[in-house]
Amino acid sequence: MRIYLAYISIVLLWATTPLAIKWSGEGPGFLFAVTSRMAIGTVCILLMLGLSKQRLPWHRKALKTYLAVAVQIYASMLAVYWAAQFIPSGWISVLFGLLPLMMALLAAIWLGERSLTIGNLLAYILGISGLWTLFGSALQIGHAAVLGIIGVLVSTLLQAVSSVWVKRIDAEIPALSQVTGGLLLSLPLYLMTWAVFDGHWPTEISPISLAAIVYLGAIATTFGFVLYYYLLLKQSASQVALVTLVSPVMALLLGHAVNHEPLTIKVVTGTLLILGALLVHVLFDRLTGSRQAR
Repeated sequence: MRIYLAYISIVLLWATTPLAIKWSGEGPGFLFAVTSRMAIGTVCILLMLGLSKQRLPWHRKALKTYLAVAVQIYASMLAVYWAAQFIPSGWISVLFGLLPLMMALLAAIWLGERSLTIGNLLAYILGISGLWTLFGSALQIGHAAVLGIIGVLVSTLLQAVSSVWVKRIDAEIPALSQVTGGLLLSLPLYLMTWAVFDGHWPTEISPISLAAIVYLGAIATTFGFVLYYYLLLKQSASQVALVTLVSPVMALLLGHAVNHEPLTIKVVTGTLLILGALLVHVLFDRLTGSRQAR
């Protein structure tokens, strides 16, 4: 039951996070938005750790895990915040639909899993076709949108690297500890990045931007990351990534309804191709798993 509740919660969080990311950076800038989010998240996660009376492990495997988690919290999140300036928020969630395919490829290379099968190759072809369609739509918006797509793809790849690396380390430490350690490593990096490349405290923050920053820091970072790494402890990396099968559609519709983002034929076609790739990947994995069970 806990697994299902965690899946539902992450789907809802991942569907709303892209729009909140876009809103949070409008005005104060993306560096201030992501740095303040992680500062709020760090305070909240330390409070959670204290209330749960958990001690933060500092052995060698734990430190490696914190570094792997920091790849997502710092590098991946920084890339997606930068990219959100140039593309509609719904596109972010759609492009993250390629996460399971990237994770399967990395798992084959890094963990020795047999994931380069005919079914998965078909999924890769569908995914690339959807990506190509989105690139065509981005060119109609402008070259900045292409940069935005590239930024989200880099972010997705970094999250895939982080997730597979955590599975490879297999430190068996609680998800709350993983996120706390990752945030403690990431926050100083964010503060230095903001100080070097921005360093200006915004003179005015709109209520929407402020609410988005607080939501992302207190809810999406605190509960979203913990639930994600909790599932990563309990499920395979590819099973955890199945969240991306549902959240893109919700994110697209939310961005269109609330933020008046365009929903063109090319965007819908690209989305369907990427989701189709994910569906083929999931169904083939289940079919292969059931055959092996026999």
